[in-house]
Amino acid sequence: MSSQKPGIKFKYVFNYAYNPTYVNGAQGGFSPRGEMVINFYLERQPLPNGIAYDITPEGAIGRETAVEPADLASSMVRYIDTGIVMSYENAREFHTWMGDKLREVEEMQKARTEFEEARGAGRA
Repeated sequence: MSSQKPGIKFKYVFNYAYNPTYVNGAQGGFSPRGEMVINFYLERQPLPNGIAYDITPEGAIGRETAVEPADLASSMVRYIDTGIVMSYENAREFHTWMGDKLREVEEMQKARTEFEEARGAGRA
């Protein structure tokens, strides 16, 4: 009888178009079916649809005279490129995994800070 525990190995297959996306926020909640829906977004200033300028007597571009849309200066864009849907159980597992990863980073940052402080005190 083998003393080796049963196991499984997962191999990762990436879509040819796989391209990680930077996000700085999320919006979502639970669907009527109880699934967690998370839409990730990138906040940024909007780009104008158009800008009009005067032409100077010399034929160069002069001062800006109009911008479309008119509320451009007081607007922000939340660009949503991707979202995910997962079951409550998977959301709980993801929460645990994310917490573990955050603790790892915090431990690395603490060690780095302690090292920098020791180096600054002339002990390293």
